[in-house]
Amino acid sequence: MLVLQTPQHIVVMGVSGSGKTTVAKLLARRLAWPYAEGDDFHPEANVQKMAAGKPLEDEDRWPWLRAVADWMSAQARDRRSTVVTCSALRRVYRDVLREADGAVRFAHLSGEFDVIGERIAYRSGHFMPSSLLTSQFETLEELEEDEDGIAVDVDRGPEEIADAVLAGLDLRA
Repeated sequence: MLVLQTPQHIVVMGVSGSGKTTVAKLLARRLAWPYAEGDDFHPEANVQKMAAGKPLEDEDRWPWLRAVADWMSAQARDRRSTVVTCSALRRVYRDVLREADGAVRFAHLSGEFDVIGERIAYRSGHFMPSSLLTSQFETLEELEEDEDGIAVDVDRGPEEIADAVLAGLDLRA
């Protein structure tokens, strides 16, 4: 009897500058799963708002989060597991993502404000200014025990972080 496995979606989450894109690309490559950059799902109005140094309101986030969940569902309908980046800072945001078809799991890249702030200072070409980091930390709600996911400290190299995610979520590359 053939048993089909439920597609899994690994949402690499955390504040801006935590290394989501770098780690997610490593995970996607190792797992040979499709990858999506959550920022690419933002409507232009959100990008402009953040580029102007204004934090997003929940009303700005709902369509974006639904677009990310819709992408994961579309992949699951084709029996594909995925890796996607998304800040997913609050539980209610993660709840929207969990509405996607398949099993939605989270890898929270966590770190100290100073460590992440230093990373942002050296980053170029991103619409998210470092001035919004404080509001992101204020918004962040840690994963709760009933949420399928892990937290991984970012105070190490990307390869080690990816190793910790794979081990913590019991995934094999």
